[in-house]
Amino acid sequence: MARILILEDDTTFAQLLDGFLTKNHHEVTLVTHIKQSLKLIENQQFDLLLVDYRLPDGIGFELITHSRNLGLSTPIIIMTSFNDVRTAVKSMQMGAFDYITKPVNPDELLMVINNSLTKKDTNNLNTSETDSDFIKGKSATSDRLYEHIALVAPTDMSVIFQGESGTGKEFAARTLHQQSKRADKPFIAIDCGALSKDLAASELFGHVKGAFTGALNDKKGQFEAADGGTLFLDEVGNLSYEVQIKLLRVLQERVIQPLGSTKQISVDVRIITATNDDLLNSIAEGEFREDLYHRLNEFKIQLPALRDRGNDLELFINHFIDLSNRNLGRNVKSIAADAKSLLLNYDWPGNLRELSNVIKRMVLLTPGDIAQVSALPDEMMISVNQQTLPGSSSDLKAVNEQNEKNIITETLIKVKHNKSKAAKMLNIDRKTLYAKMERYGID
Repeated sequence: MARILILEDDTTFAQLLDGFLTKNHHEVTLVTHIKQSLKLIENQQFDLLLVDYRLPDGIGFELITHSRNLGLSTPIIIMTSFNDVRTAVKSMQMGAFDYITKPVNPDELLMVINNSLTKKDTNNLNTSETDSDFIKGKSATSDRLYEHIALVAPTDMSVIFQGESGTGKEFAARTLHQQSKRADKPFIAIDCGALSKDLAASELFGHVKGAFTGALNDKKGQFEAADGGTLFLDEVGNLSYEVQIKLLRVLQERVIQPLGSTKQISVDVRIITATNDDLLNSIAEGEFREDLYHRLNEFKIQLPALRDRGNDLELFINHFIDLSNRNLGRNVKSIAADAKSLLLNYDWPGNLRELSNVIKRMVLLTPGDIAQVSALPDEMMISVNQQTLPGSSSDLKAVNEQNEKNIITETLIKVKHNKSKAAKMLNIDRKTLYAKMERYGID
């Protein structure tokens, strides 16, 4: 049994959730406003927070932020409409465990809740991804990505992985660690979006008993725990300016000083960071230190969005079906043609994470061995149809892309497929040319 706080302003829907979850042996508390929820989590302990995104007095992000500022590790699931998937992805960057789209399917809701209660580490700060949950892809874009990883892995250079949310930055970081000279030492991942300003320094550098209110015992920081290995800082741009100063000092001097202590501890740690935004923008806005950026950015690797990975999409679909069959006890062997077309034409703003969630839902709702379009969210059909409506801006985009494909193809023929010459004639670099060729399926 889990103690679940539901923050939902639709009272009829909230009562349905209450009845369903109570029937499944959970203890439920219902509130309709953010202010109510903030007071409750300050005074009561919950195992899970189930939060609507749009509320009368604000948005669900406020509860995520307040929870993390209190130092709570309670898993949070955001409920949102399918059209707000980008918002849901942002909530996960801020520290939510997962999201679920409305209308909520009961079996899917139970699956997501069980995952949050059983698979998430209790401190909710270190994330873990196993190799079996990911696949590299076989496109030229993927090949170049892993060539860069293999190139920099044997060095001790600091690496930044930059890419949209859900593109697999932690998996790429783990792969780099496994190919490095530190592979037999710890790999520790920290979600900086889940670290409150007050607790970040303690989590990273440790503290001694009595260093601040609530510091009842000495605590070893993650830098010390990762000694000899690799420390992965996901969404590093979320660190406060004060913690950035401390981090810069550690990188310069290779020593840490736990909070409240006068003792300095030598550490040998390789730093890998990740961001879904260009940190240069944060530097320009005065939110990120330029000197720290240059310390972290000895080698930058761009992770491609799913929509730019060409034929990898179908490979990933099949991979996630296999995983979902195994985890959910289903036997989906194929996808109906209309459902397959929908999956291949959707633009996947949440990238691999969103694809994984959609496939998991599809498999869950498929009792037989062929997945039908009815097992996919209706909003996916609406989204794909909007891309092809006559006279729409998306249709204009499609026309432009077709023209671009034709120009690239004609240029390659002119230069007898000399890609260097083609890139020069098109006034783009070779990397961009390769990406566009992969995207449009040009051999």
